[in-house]
Amino acid sequence: MPSIKATGDLLSQLRQLMRECRYYAQPLHAYIVPSTDAHNSEYPAECDKRRAFISGFTGSAGTAIITLQQAYLWTDGRYFLQATQEMDSNWTLMKEGVPSTPTQELWLIRNLPPNSYVGADPNVMSHKTWKSLQEQLDSFGHKLAAVETNLVDLVWSNRPAATNNPIVPLERKFSGKSIKDKLTDVRLQMKDKNASILVLTALDEIAWFLNLRGSDVEFNPVFFAFVIIVPDSIIILMDSHKVSPTIKEHLKAEAGDVKVHIDCYTKVKDILKQSINEYKDGFVWLSDDANYGLTSIVPTRRLKTEITPSALMKAVKNAVEVQGMRNAHIKDAVALCCYFSWLEKAIKTETVTEISGAQKLDEFRKIQADHVGPSFETISSVGPHGAIIHYRPEPCSDVPITADTLYLCDSGAQFKDGTTDVTRTFHFGTPTEYEKECFTRVLKGQLRMGRAIFPTKIKGNCLDSFARQFLWDVGLDYAHGTGHGIGCFLNVHEGPMGISWKNFPDDPGFEEGMFISNEPGYYEDGKFGIRIEDIVHVTPADTVHNFNNRGFLTFETVTLVPKQTKLIKVDMLTKEEILQLNAYHQKCRNIIGPLLEQQGFIEAKNWLWKETEPI
Repeated sequence: MPSIKATGDLLSQLRQLMRECRYYAQPLHAYIVPSTDAHNSEYPAECDKRRAFISGFTGSAGTAIITLQQAYLWTDGRYFLQATQEMDSNWTLMKEGVPSTPTQELWLIRNLPPNSYVGADPNVMSHKTWKSLQEQLDSFGHKLAAVETNLVDLVWSNRPAATNNPIVPLERKFSGKSIKDKLTDVRLQMKDKNASILVLTALDEIAWFLNLRGSDVEFNPVFFAFVIIVPDSIIILMDSHKVSPTIKEHLKAEAGDVKVHIDCYTKVKDILKQSINEYKDGFVWLSDDANYGLTSIVPTRRLKTEITPSALMKAVKNAVEVQGMRNAHIKDAVALCCYFSWLEKAIKTETVTEISGAQKLDEFRKIQADHVGPSFETISSVGPHGAIIHYRPEPCSDVPITADTLYLCDSGAQFKDGTTDVTRTFHFGTPTEYEKECFTRVLKGQLRMGRAIFPTKIKGNCLDSFARQFLWDVGLDYAHGTGHGIGCFLNVHEGPMGISWKNFPDDPGFEEGMFISNEPGYYEDGKFGIRIEDIVHVTPADTVHNFNNRGFLTFETVTLVPKQTKLIKVDMLTKEEILQLNAYHQKCRNIIGPLLEQQGFIEAKNWLWKETEPI
């Protein structure tokens, strides 16, 4: 079981600050602590994990609301079980997505006394979230208060220092496009929107645009910076000690005749104000995910908040990035085949735990060319731990991997040419008939999604039911999305598109060149978890007709790791599904087999052949 953090003293200290008027002119009746940082990052650096610090809940998604008497934590279905195991009795879990759970806004409106002040740090809350919350609170007489000093920081006595690791250039053979060429495309879109200033705040967008990579956030090859694009130059805000001669040379070579100015990261607000005063015409364009501390600087009449050009451009990989993603998944498949073949034998002769197994997998990945590190912390989960959707093995929860139960392994790697994310579920002994039925229903949904054909620009939430159909047939489901975008040597979760029952407001619709995960699952608390995840490439489909010349697309699976046939109830599969699975397994043999042989992994090749026998 994960350790439970005692939060009583911290909450008392925070409430005292809320009552005082040192950091805001009025006493606060509630204080909101989101998960995000100044860049709206899904996975913030240690120094920015304020919600985890104050609540004890360490999942990647969630919002804490502390009143003078109570403390509540909103999170989604991926984390219900984890949250109950990590939070102490001071906290109440609010299950997002469950019909009976009120939204954060509705809960505040229902429970606060009249004319209450709700505090939040505008520098770590997105413009979109701030404005929506502000509007709803205002309509009921409450006020959303911008508390510029983060109150959690004041009670966090041992808060880690901000990371300021070196940054490195990404060679053109991996990026495929120069800064100057990217800027040309960005400026065209700025012109179309009558924007004279564009501010990039998302760390992965900045890394992509500048063809630079860093390590300020664990697992994500990004660095702390802001970028302001004005009519005659690019302004980069980052710590000066990161700007080595190599970085200067890279920027000069990549930007060509475009002026590049570098200033201090902490001066972003001052530089933005100066830019607004200097360039008085046209809109100032920021994403609506930019923090409200920045968007509030811009005069309302000049503010444009919508998805940035770089976010959309980054989602559609260029030809070099497409090939890099393919290469990365081939290398990853070699490592995973080595790991699973080793694991199947090792558990019979030695003790292999969730943690030591994950470490062994890392060793196999490190052998591959241009390996940088993991793309997230490996979810190596045995039996009941598999039901914790984002389980993270720790010494206090670590258990042996055995042949007696299901083993779910969700892992990924950063290579210089691409990012990977793959989940496989295995049983190294004799699975129950019920486990096989559940696995087969998940597999059928995954195969159905994998062969989907759909019109260009269709949005991901239109496809979600394909993956759930065979679970829904018998009243089963899973509480997470079916697919997320993935970066190219960038963040493992990348917007703006996704596949879910939820609508993604900025989803531009699928286009050729996008990469997305295909990962249905099924979980029973206290028993087991099943998930099968591939990364798929959006490619043109060969259709008989072409309605309105719209063009049709399909998915090409780039993950090449066997799906355990032992877990399949073959009589539940259609002929089409059997042909599809057999063709996939033959592709694994054709591409991964020779590489295993070249690298001397003969046992892994024999395992691959065993696992890919046609059914």
